[in-house]
Amino acid sequence: MRGSVPARTSTSGGRRRGSRPRAMGAVASVALLTGLISAPSATPAASATPRATPDTLQEAFAAAAEEYRVPQSVLLGVAYLESRWDGHRGAPSVTGGYGPMHLTDARTALADTPHHSHGTEDPRGDAARPARPPAADVPPPGELPPRLRTLDRAARLTGLPAEALRRDETANVRGGAALLADTQRELGLPLSRDPADWYGAVAGYSGADDAATAAVFADDVFAVIRAGERRTTEAGERMVLEAVPAVDPRRDQLSALDLRVPRRDPHTECPLSVACEWIPAPYQEFGDGDYGNHDKGDRPVSQQVDYIIVHDTEGSWDTAIRLVQDPTYVSWHYTLRSADGHVAQHVPTRDVPWHAGNWYVNAKSVGLEHEGFLAAPDAWYTEAMYRSSARLVRYLARKYDIPLDRQHILGHDNVPGTLATTIRGMHTDPGPYWDWQHYFTLLGTPFQRTAGRWGGLVTIRPDYASHQPVYTGCQKPGVPCTAHGSGAVRLHTAPSADAPLVKDVGLRPDGGASTTGVNDTGARASTGQRYAVADRSGEWTAVWYLGQKAWFHNPPRRPTAVDARGLVVTPTEGRAEVPVYGRAYPEPAAYPKGVPVQPVSPLPYKLLAGQSYALGLRTQGEYLWATTFDPAGHAVVRGQETYYQIQFGHRVAFVKAADVDVRRSDR
Repeated sequence: MRGSVPARTSTSGGRRRGSRPRAMGAVASVALLTGLISAPSATPAASATPRATPDTLQEAFAAAAEEYRVPQSVLLGVAYLESRWDGHRGAPSVTGGYGPMHLTDARTALADTPHHSHGTEDPRGDAARPARPPAADVPPPGELPPRLRTLDRAARLTGLPAEALRRDETANVRGGAALLADTQRELGLPLSRDPADWYGAVAGYSGADDAATAAVFADDVFAVIRAGERRTTEAGERMVLEAVPAVDPRRDQLSALDLRVPRRDPHTECPLSVACEWIPAPYQEFGDGDYGNHDKGDRPVSQQVDYIIVHDTEGSWDTAIRLVQDPTYVSWHYTLRSADGHVAQHVPTRDVPWHAGNWYVNAKSVGLEHEGFLAAPDAWYTEAMYRSSARLVRYLARKYDIPLDRQHILGHDNVPGTLATTIRGMHTDPGPYWDWQHYFTLLGTPFQRTAGRWGGLVTIRPDYASHQPVYTGCQKPGVPCTAHGSGAVRLHTAPSADAPLVKDVGLRPDGGASTTGVNDTGARASTGQRYAVADRSGEWTAVWYLGQKAWFHNPPRRPTAVDARGLVVTPTEGRAEVPVYGRAYPEPAAYPKGVPVQPVSPLPYKLLAGQSYALGLRTQGEYLWATTFDPAGHAVVRGQETYYQIQFGHRVAFVKAADVDVRRSDR
């Protein structure tokens, strides 16, 4: 986030590791894969001599599989679930994993900035109560668990230097193969050619400390093996894993890992397809009318849940878990672990934690924290975590009837500030490196073209791997970040890369320019967001954005957006401008005695005549009054004022229905 959890790391070594508002709205030779689909054999293959240095990543997998006598399908399947075969130019993942095999060396990547500590955002986002500051003392991380130190073990097994395992993809693949083979031997199992014989080793590779999580990881790997995969990596190589549909893994091997077998806690609200545990956030009084660290609720009876908010923790799993159990800190519903996709739930979804920096959004959302860093120094998220998160979101969307689109599934960086004074402190996670297109593909609703050129809307959708705009400030201010795929496009004042970036008067009231900083959302549009088309010129498309015309490069052969149609809002006839709001609060007459009227204050933006903005959802003004420990003192205030949520900038915003007209975008 520009604010969400890290921790300093130990250098010790180790082994393995109601009704709701509705949306409106190859290159590699296949011959190398022959070993993938060869007939199973109960006899281990003869020892192999390492091949000459492979020329391609596909060949590197074949060579490492031969050298360490690991079925190539298993090696490719594990790597796909860890990294989707990307090496990320040697940059670590959000949890200190390197290369296609995600060999972990977290001490080189973890930092010590606590969750929600960047900027000035009050995660509660409610002016009716004093701001909730971050914890004064971040708990020490303690010794890193083995799952965050697998690179050391790979170095011992291969004899390769740690730097090579981090930076060289061929070495990294050899390290992963060595780990799998070593685990297979430790389990007393043969180095079989049959991938079905490797279920236990694959489960062990996850580093999970419980059987349920290890099983989910292994099941996902074997699902990939059965279905097969083909993908062009970030480096431009076409990788192939041919399907092995008949593979039937020996799941009984899981018991040999001697992992704890957790009982499914009845408090958890998770699908059976994820490993989920209950680690409750505290709800207790501690004096002066303050309590922590969330509010009791009765959703969806009391209020409809409209949003799911995607965060990243900006730190390690262990630190996040300790902090969410601190009553003086803030809270969220779920935390997801990067290495294996494990989930912990902290607050019942009927209750309201303090996570989004906007009380209106908090009261109507579920918050998911993903272990990771927006930029420290680079950021990439594991496939295992993406998949667990997508399953959890699908489950929650069904439970609360939430549409699976970017008007309802928001990043924390899409949540608006409540007032003009809070805009600059709002957080920026999960940032430009979160792969929204892949995420929504896993959700079953990928972003696709839904109209012709005259549909009137565009959905932002660059090719994540090949779209690599320069960002700065991942490590030091002004210093370019490591080149990396991104789902965000940059917006200019004219159809030229040399034109200045559009300005955000909320972020910079003094009129200062937007920047390429990784935390600067002032001139950024993200995958899945829909905007009304304002103009076109050659390879450039303009959209209406923060009250201005904003241009982005959108060449026909490598488009960064696809055409769409839907509903848009525009000022009612005769209105030169319309105010924009960060929350949809009721009109003053709606408040009962004893509940102070909350101001409906406009943000420092205007929706001007002649401009159009994509309509997300329609809602009535609503405010949750919850300032007491005893929920009997809470009240939900509902008004008659109707609001529309629109895609106004990088963040969403609200306009009053009385101020705008709704029309089809293609008219």
